[in-house]
Amino acid sequence: MTTTRRILGIYLRGFCMGAADAVPGVSGGTIALLTGIYERLITAITALTVSRIRRLAHDARDGNRQAVVRTLTELDIGFLVVLGTGIATAVVSVLRLISWLLTVSPVEVYGFFFGLIGASAIILYRDVSLETWGKRAAVIVGFFLAFVGSGYAATGISTSLPVLFLAGTVAISAMVLPGLSGSLLLLVLGQYEYMSTALSRFTDALLAALQGGGAEAVYQSAVPVVTFLLGAVVGLLSVAHAVRAAFKRNREMTVAFLVSLIFGALRAPVEQASVELAAMGLNWTRYWIQSFILFAIVGVGLVVIFEWVSTRDVQFASVTEHQAE
Repeated sequence: MTTTRRILGIYLRGFCMGAADAVPGVSGGTIALLTGIYERLITAITALTVSRIRRLAHDARDGNRQAVVRTLTELDIGFLVVLGTGIATAVVSVLRLISWLLTVSPVEVYGFFFGLIGASAIILYRDVSLETWGKRAAVIVGFFLAFVGSGYAATGISTSLPVLFLAGTVAISAMVLPGLSGSLLLLVLGQYEYMSTALSRFTDALLAALQGGGAEAVYQSAVPVVTFLLGAVVGLLSVAHAVRAAFKRNREMTVAFLVSLIFGALRAPVEQASVELAAMGLNWTRYWIQSFILFAIVGVGLVVIFEWVSTRDVQFASVTEHQAE
């Protein structure tokens, strides 16, 4: 396989991961697992340690080119850059579409999210074991945190810069675990719609500046986006490692906790739809309830199709490997 084809393959995998993580309920980590790059991704992420970054900065300052190249190779930086470019491309394009849809059909969009989240939770529940009191406690705690947090976030959490920083820190941890969506965590934290709009504004201002517009709009729109990204970097270097360590220490209990988070987060799209209706001076009527349910069914159908295709791909890969042996 040529270098160009390898780069394109990694980019397309990143694009699929970004598209998945841009909608609540679908996990970019699951896409990484299905496309065969999950272990490489985890290795690259966990290689991003503070000591390596300090060493890289020290060698670059001293002009030690060989040491810099060696450290960059250890970090698998080429893979991360290409994959990250694919993820960023998809996130920007998908969130731009969702940001527009949220302005014209918010109830239907949140109904769709409800279906995605619910179907994903049911599918992932197959891996949950409740045979011990510890696992049952993890399920109860996870559900309680997500359920209560979803209700509070919809009405009580601001979009201040510290909150956006925290949201970025938490959301990035979902990238290392199949089944948990970063967008779902943003929805629970009440920051999903705001960040979708903020990113669209930033890209619009950037394009306008490239065409001769002023830079002031770019600076103003970049503040929340950069704050969120800084939180994501901190999360990548700390929270993601902690979550991965918990996954290794007790996989079944961690899975039980994560799946219960998803079930508890089902409150989030309902609360957000209620907030949108209230902002329009409307209440839940039969029409809005039917619309919400209809698009929830569409979301469930999409996840079922994705799960069916994924299962077929895994089975086909297993058969192919067996025949090769």
